[in-house]
Amino acid sequence: MMSQKEAKRAQVMEQLTAGQIDQKQAGKLLAVSVRQIKRIVKRYRAEGLPGLVSKKRGVPSNRRLSEKTKQQALDLIGAHYRDFGPTLASEKLAERHGLDLAVESIRQLMIAAGYWRPRKGAKASVHPMRERRARLGELIQIDGSPHDWFEGRGERCTLLVFIDDATGRLMQLCFAPTETTLGYMRVLHDHILAHGLPVALYSDKHSIFRVNAKGADAEAETQFSRAARELGIECIHAHSPQAKGRVERANQTLQDRLVKEMRLAGIADMDSANAWLPGFMADFNRRFAVAPRDGEDAHRAYQGTREDLADTLSVQVERTLSKNLSCQHKGTFMQVKGSGTGLGMRGAKVTLFERFDGTQELRWRKRKLVYTVLSKAQRQAQEADSKTVNARVDKALAKQDATSRKAHKPAANHPWKKYPVGKPATEGCNATP
Repeated sequence: MMSQKEAKRAQVMEQLTAGQIDQKQAGKLLAVSVRQIKRIVKRYRAEGLPGLVSKKRGVPSNRRLSEKTKQQALDLIGAHYRDFGPTLASEKLAERHGLDLAVESIRQLMIAAGYWRPRKGAKASVHPMRERRARLGELIQIDGSPHDWFEGRGERCTLLVFIDDATGRLMQLCFAPTETTLGYMRVLHDHILAHGLPVALYSDKHSIFRVNAKGADAEAETQFSRAARELGIECIHAHSPQAKGRVERANQTLQDRLVKEMRLAGIADMDSANAWLPGFMADFNRRFAVAPRDGEDAHRAYQGTREDLADTLSVQVERTLSKNLSCQHKGTFMQVKGSGTGLGMRGAKVTLFERFDGTQELRWRKRKLVYTVLSKAQRQAQEADSKTVNARVDKALAKQDATSRKAHKPAANHPWKKYPVGKPATEGCNATP
């Protein structure tokens, strides 16, 4: 059976031998040179239609993989990359074993061995595509991806992801136990120090980023949105996961590639992973990031000090000092150590700064206050102080122990006291019938 290309050659050869066209016209119709037309005509006159059939048909390609190379690739895939995708498996075979094979060749080998199942074609998307932003730093998409990142070698955790909309470049990655306000503040802090202030952040409607309570004031702010406003960063909230599809697709890719890369690197805890992530990000961006339409960077330089940035990117809670200059936060009591009687600070509004590095600071009118943290409120008489309270408690305990060790004496009206010693009881609770 002739192919479509060979059938067209047969038609042109018939026209040529019948004198309807010349060799130059035949060459244009077949998109070959006149010299090649002469060869085709010679074979056609000598062999007829079989002379137009390609001599390569049924003959193995000279570019085919040798059986030895195929078996070597399959052995390595079976030993190390059985659950990898063909693209990632191809990269690892080249990087780690010097076996540089095409992705499609690896795909066919993995399908034949049962390591990979062909996927069905993607369904048509009903979501309109949004054009990328023009410049790096105009829009940073942020999200958290909870997953078993260490495949049981360590505890489950969440990966906080910052990705640039214009380039698809990973800007920040950080492992944290869960999604928290302080966790996102830490990543934003690192982003600002490394790149500057982005124009806008694009997130979902998590309560970290916006107030979701019914009837809440439209201008109500979360701690994160307050910090972004003070830094001059616009916060935009997506109405659906598809709207921030770039970071969602990045999460899916990372849950495949990053998990397997950490397995190969032997990483099993968050601290080791966070120290290793910069190298992974550089390789990821080299492979997948694209050039922006506008080469100008939209990030703005931060003008304040590092201390100012740490203050802004902290949870700020306002409290009122009691008469004894204490306040409560998250089940702990903070006792301010004031000079003198401290009458001027009674009822004062103070602000507690809770930072992502675990430190806390209490301020009143921009003045740092010295305080101690107590796990439970201590109620005591005015004359008792910290030097005597423990001694008084120990004295009370000793008194209770001495009382409990005294011999128990029966009451004067106890029934058995009515009878002389040595005589049997004839009435009462111990009387015998």
